Amino acid sequence: MDAVSAFLKSKYFWYSFAILTVFVYFFGLTIPLLGPDEPRYAQVAREMYDRSDWVTTTLGGFNWFEKPALLYWLQIVSYNIFGVNEFSARFGSALFGLGTIASLWLLGEKFFSPNKDVEVANGFGNYLALIAASTLGIIVFSRGASFDIILTFPITAACVSYLLFDHISLNTDRRARGWLFAFYFFIGVALLAKGLVGIVFPFAILSFFHVSSLRLPKKDFYIGLFWGLPVAAIVAGLWYLPMYLTNGWQFIDEFFIQHHFQRYTSNKYLHPQPFHFFFWVLPLMTIPWLPFFFAGIWSGARQLLMGGDDIDLRYQNVAYSPLLLYSASWLLVPLVFFSFSGSKLPGYILPSVPPAVIIAGVFIYKWIGEFAWRDLFVKSLAVATFLVIVSLLIFTVPKFAERDSVRSLIAAADTRGYSELKIVGLHTISHNAEFYASGRQLRNSDGKLKKLFGVSELKSAIEQTGDDQILVLVPVEWLHELKNQTIFPHEVIASNGEVIIAIVRDYLR
Repeated sequence: MDAVSAFLKSKYFWYSFAILTVFVYFFGLTIPLLGPDEPRYAQVAREMYDRSDWVTTTLGGFNWFEKPALLYWLQIVSYNIFGVNEFSARFGSALFGLGTIASLWLLGEKFFSPNKDVEVANGFGNYLALIAASTLGIIVFSRGASFDIILTFPITAACVSYLLFDHISLNTDRRARGWLFAFYFFIGVALLAKGLVGIVFPFAILSFFHVSSLRLPKKDFYIGLFWGLPVAAIVAGLWYLPMYLTNGWQFIDEFFIQHHFQRYTSNKYLHPQPFHFFFWVLPLMTIPWLPFFFAGIWSGARQLLMGGDDIDLRYQNVAYSPLLLYSASWLLVPLVFFSFSGSKLPGYILPSVPPAVIIAGVFIYKWIGEFAWRDLFVKSLAVATFLVIVSLLIFTVPKFAERDSVRSLIAAADTRGYSELKIVGLHTISHNAEFYASGRQLRNSDGKLKKLFGVSELKSAIEQTGDDQILVLVPVEWLHELKNQTIFPHEVIASNGEVIIAIVRDYLR
């Protein structure tokens, strides 16, 4: 036990934890793609990859302009390196999760460096990285082939860069211009990640921060607008310009009008939630640091409103009010913005998790103080969280993923010699099959997946294939409808407990 305690106190713990973090973030990325979004995004990237097209996004051969290209680019690069598979589809997300952690580590290491007179914050960046790496929201979304972590990393990098610019510029340090350049560069990356929020959030956050702190940005910031905004535009223009030149008004209408403004102002895309939805989702994303997050909010609010600090001078600077005030502004902007949205999904609030980590991290660092047992507790909790995650990925998540995915069903049909047959859903739509049965699903004239509402529609579906047989995906609870009809001979091939796949024939054709 003494040896374990000695290791946790040594610098080798941090090296080992960094290696463990990388391992955990890339472990288990091979499970089946989950939900409707992961397989669709992976398939969009596959179609671009197959066409060697880095510009136009399509799904099932139809234009699909919901999201920008950054995730797809990451997936295409991974497909070229690792092949077209689940690991490749998620590889970029894991990298961006690690990038988010690294950004917070950099903040913790650099924020206090100008204060040469006070030896404080020794290792504060390590603790911020430890907390971020073991925070549930960052772990979960870094494992998904989705846009949430793809946006969160550049937003985090931009916000960290601006805070370091603002803080260093107070000390007239020439390095401040480098941080300001990074701020605009990552705004450009964020625009490539998920559209207009990539520029709205950073400027709203810094505006809220300066209004709350009752001071204007430094002169260099206003000068930087003249070269910084072009930097962001050049980065974002790598995709937006050729996309517009290739697809014209259709791109503007679908991407900006429908998937930006209509998605925000209406429930057109069927994700309604109450106004307070994110006010309970965000705290849950800070598990296992939830109590420290709430304690950090309480402690930070008292400090910001009442002033002063009741801790030892060595740790007082860690609670330096601009850091807490900036973190509060950073947390509130996405929280308030998305709370008014007509469409709400849990991942939308992920950009608020990094500032929540900072708020919790400030409190944890002060709470540890000179108490060795508290230090051991925090480090042990982070490691224990990783062990729980890995255990779930080994024993629990794959079973759930198999039931949620049709990967095994498509594979079973393919081994029976049906790998060229078209597929249709009866009383269901399987977006999961868009990746696992690439190009084989029947679609309507508008490009949406075809859904049969009864066995009477099987004949027209088979005729649409030009063949005399078709693979049908049917929810288990509707299998009786297929069995009770006598018109089309059929055979159940496989079941995952939720959906079955069957071969249906029309010998009269």
